[in-house]
Amino acid sequence: MERSGDGSLEMGCLAMEILGNSRQPGERWPQQRVTASAHVWGQRDGREAQTLGLAGAQTTQLLVEPRWRPAVLWDQVTLTCQGSGTAGATTWYKDGQHCWQKGQDRLSVTESGTYTCDRPGTGRSPPLTVLDDQLVLQVPALALLEGDTLALRCRCWQDNHLTRVRFYWEEKDLGGSLKGTELSLSPLQLHHSGRYRCEGLVGSWQSCSAAVTVTVHELFSVPELEGPRELTEGSPLTLSCLSTPSPLRPGAPLLHVFYRDGQVVGSPQRSPQLLVPTVRVSHSGHYGCEVHSKGGSVQKSSNRLSVTVCRVPPSGVSLSVQPPGGQVALGDSLGLSCAVAIGTGPLSFYWHREGSGTLVGTGPRLELRHVGDNDSGQYRCRVSDGNSVAESDPLNVTILVPVDNATITPGPLAHQVHAGDNMTLRCSVQVGSAPVTFTWLHNGQHVAQGPLLELRDIDVGHSGTYQCVATNQLGQDGHRVFRALSPELALEVTPGSSWVTVATGVGGVLFFLLLLMGVIVTWHRWHCVATRKNQERTSPDPLAPPEEGEVLYTHVVVTKRAGASPCATTLQDPQVTYAELQGH
Repeated sequence: MERSGDGSLEMGCLAMEILGNSRQPGERWPQQRVTASAHVWGQRDGREAQTLGLAGAQTTQLLVEPRWRPAVLWDQVTLTCQGSGTAGATTWYKDGQHCWQKGQDRLSVTESGTYTCDRPGTGRSPPLTVLDDQLVLQVPALALLEGDTLALRCRCWQDNHLTRVRFYWEEKDLGGSLKGTELSLSPLQLHHSGRYRCEGLVGSWQSCSAAVTVTVHELFSVPELEGPRELTEGSPLTLSCLSTPSPLRPGAPLLHVFYRDGQVVGSPQRSPQLLVPTVRVSHSGHYGCEVHSKGGSVQKSSNRLSVTVCRVPPSGVSLSVQPPGGQVALGDSLGLSCAVAIGTGPLSFYWHREGSGTLVGTGPRLELRHVGDNDSGQYRCRVSDGNSVAESDPLNVTILVPVDNATITPGPLAHQVHAGDNMTLRCSVQVGSAPVTFTWLHNGQHVAQGPLLELRDIDVGHSGTYQCVATNQLGQDGHRVFRALSPELALEVTPGSSWVTVATGVGGVLFFLLLLMGVIVTWHRWHCVATRKNQERTSPDPLAPPEEGEVLYTHVVVTKRAGASPCATTLQDPQVTYAELQGH
């Protein structure tokens, strides 16, 4: 207890311990039921206990000056009746009896008793008592709300000297002092409602006042937290902390604080709503709110609201590829991207290629660098949020192998054909992805398409060089074309001859001529030796010395000693026949 400057007693730490709010932070306040109607307790020592409160739903009010209740006669009390209708229509009652009818709305009180007034259309006011007792406890004639200060004033008749004053609440001693006659209690809470009285020494006599009932009204109602209990990730969350201000003080400033799992979300705000534009799974939890009065003397907590944020399962998985079309040349690079139309939370991406039992990649993008033949196939992307899996449609990737090493195969495999015969040339490539197209060139000019070139009734006009060009392309638009050119194939037709010589180069022709010359020289030597042996059998001459010979290009010369029979032949035509040799 502390003494004020005017001698009154104000409640200090002890009083706060008795009357203060014992609620712990974050604890929900119990719902309080508050009534605004006035009520009167029974008699005490022939004196009526007074009630301080509102008249509830009645609209006719009885005001008192000075603004203390109960009023005391020695204060020169004035009553004012407020309500609808004209002032001249006011009817006054004292102790339930008509005392003035259709009088004025103001009345100066000269007698103790219980007063009411009546106004047409609004009815009778609540009662107000004027006492002329030896000891009276007075409280402010105002509506008391949570957070207010309650002033208790113990007065002796005609303000005579009063000592050893003590105050009581529900028969609990609130303390007092030897000389003080007032006590202030602050801040008021709902549970501070109840009966108050005072005691003191009047001279040498102990005197006790009548009990006065004090009703503490809610400054605002206990808040109710409203909002969705379950929502999907990515959607907005709106929580409303609903509390109704008292009609006795509708403009009282209030602050709202929101909590999740006991932790403050944001800062105190005037708005009763908490808005989260986009929620995540981490926003799940137990939410609550508190409403504070200005200064924080009144705090009330809401119920707890459990909010669960659910992930949206992934769906609508699609693939894209760069370059478009999923076709790339051997050795180039290719990129695949996986996208999800719907799905929230951490997502995992897995890449698969049909025919491959192993995982080929992770993440939303798959890079294939320096692709090879084994990279071709259908690719799929699977997306998981840990609980469910979604899969894309397959995307076909084609690795194009450029054509290379084009060759021409003569058919049939013969080096000579008769004039008028037919001949087929075939073009092929060692490597190359289908489709491959073939173009035939004769002496550098385009003559045909396709892998086969059919030559019918061969004549001199077919002489010349032949080549084939093998082609394949990347993409249907043909933005990249690959070509392979075969070696030249020479087709020679000898004028005036019924033979056609096929050669792949000058080396082949020389090889054929040398082979023919070797056959002729061998046959000629055998013929000369046979002739000489025949002459030796018929001639008595001694043996002739051995022959000496040499091969000079296409001429073969044979010489013998003097006296021998001549045997020398000049070969000028490589097509010399056996009959011509016998003529020599």
